[in-house]
Amino acid sequence: MKLVPLADRVVLKQLVAEETTKSGIVLPGQAKEKPQQAEVVAVGPGGVVDGKEITMHVKAGDKVIYSKYAGTEVKLEDEEYIVVKQNDILAIVE
Repeated sequence: MKLVPLADRVVLKQLVAEETTKSGIVLPGQAKEKPQQAEVVAVGPGGVVDGKEITMHVKAGDKVIYSKYAGTEVKLEDEEYIVVKQNDILAIVE
C-alpha cells in the first residue's frame, strides 16, 4: 500500500528521537521530545488551492523541519507517517 498526498500535502517520515543528551544522560520514553525533523516520503502535485496557485518546493528524499503541532499522524503497515501542508514545513536541511 502507498500513500499518495493530494494538492499541497506532503507525507513525512519522522527521524528517530535522540536517546541520550549531549552530556550522556539517557532519556526515558516520556522525556524524549518528538523530533521536528523528518524525511519527505511523497509530495502532492500542488495546483490551485483556495484560489491560489501552489508550486511544491520539496521533493521526496529531502530532510525538513516542520511545525511542532502540524499535520495528521497516520499508521500504515507498521510504519508511522505525518501528513502536513507544505506551509507547515519551515525549512529544508541541506
